[in-house]
Amino acid sequence: MDLSLISSIQGLFSPLLAANLESTATAASEINLEILTVNNLWMMLCIALVFIMHLGFACVEAGFTQSKNTVNILFKNTLTPAIGLVSYTIIGFNLMYPEFADGPGWFDFNGFFLDDFAGLDYNQNYTYWTDFLFQAMFAATAATIVSGAVAERIKISAYFIFTIIFVGFVYPAIGSWQWGGGALAAMGFYDFAGSTLVHSVGGWGALAGIIVLGPRIGKYVNGKVIDKEGSSVPLATIGVFLLWFGWFGFNGGSVLSAEPQATSLVIMNTSLAAAAGALGGFVMGYFTFKRLDLGMVLNGTLAGLVGITAGADLMTPGLSLLIGFIAGNLVVLSAIGLDKLKLDDAVGAVSVHLTCGIFGTLAVGIFGAKAGWEQFINQLIGVAVCGAAAFGCAIILFYLLKKTIGLRVSKKHEEQGLDSHEHGIRGYTITYE
Repeated sequence: MDLSLISSIQGLFSPLLAANLESTATAASEINLEILTVNNLWMMLCIALVFIMHLGFACVEAGFTQSKNTVNILFKNTLTPAIGLVSYTIIGFNLMYPEFADGPGWFDFNGFFLDDFAGLDYNQNYTYWTDFLFQAMFAATAATIVSGAVAERIKISAYFIFTIIFVGFVYPAIGSWQWGGGALAAMGFYDFAGSTLVHSVGGWGALAGIIVLGPRIGKYVNGKVIDKEGSSVPLATIGVFLLWFGWFGFNGGSVLSAEPQATSLVIMNTSLAAAAGALGGFVMGYFTFKRLDLGMVLNGTLAGLVGITAGADLMTPGLSLLIGFIAGNLVVLSAIGLDKLKLDDAVGAVSVHLTCGIFGTLAVGIFGAKAGWEQFINQLIGVAVCGAAAFGCAIILFYLLKKTIGLRVSKKHEEQGLDSHEHGIRGYTITYE
């Protein structure tokens, strides 16, 4: 065969081959950019959904607490995400995702502030900025959980100092052990969207707060539990529906992509667990109090959401219903137990986020794709380690605040309401002639 003929033929086709290869590379690049765009858009939508949860928390807390403290509640819930974003920008994000230079461990730190020059090659699913914002919304949520439990008697200055430290240091350090590739992740602990890392951590902080603060004046009298009438049942109900709505982003965004099968499964399981939680709260509330207790239905809904969060990607629809229903029952029993111990939680935050957060985390080892004794032990260790760290840090913080600037408002201010003494305006100004 004439080699010169072969060379001539190759010469004719080489520009076409080169052009084809270039076209293929361009197409691949465009496909990657399209995937990045779709995933990034989904994650930004989830950021917005998680952000609206802060309005949900504000409505729930303002609705469940007394009208004389409404402005105080809203003031705290407005500044909490603001403080969370700033503190997480300065230190929290780099503390939570340090990349552990020496292998999975317990502490590492990449430095202060964000990377001003992070490019599109940061992640195949979303940009650096999107990643930061999504995680920052989670961080602020952990602090908001504490706000409701300690409502109506904590000094606002003490609360804000606690929030800065808790969101800036405690939450991201604990989160790094799992989501940052630390020691718990290496051990095999699993928490898909934060039953422990967000909700239980916030719940442990709330428990520490109500222990150090003590109950509200007149809450426990002669062995009886005195209900403090909330300012607005409709507002609390709206808040729960806002939280349920936002949870689609909380759990759905934790897939960390817009992959259809995974996001659909997670969002379906999330909603089923919420519905079953509402029914669980209704059944146990009726059985316990012999009345149709809306408060328990509302907290049961939230309990189901918290309960499914650790394993929302691992469960079948039937298991999601079961987990939600159990959580809805647990939140009622937990609230009763706290009252027996004279631990005054103004909105039920400890029962919803701590009790059901622990249950949801352990459920990963009991139900679904990871069920088994080895996984259950991993989950139990993770709950214990995170709980000891969060509760230990929180109770030390609250105790130091109590001994320095003071933690609790005066008896006069508590009885007359924090709105008039700390803010100078009322939350409700409707007058009747």
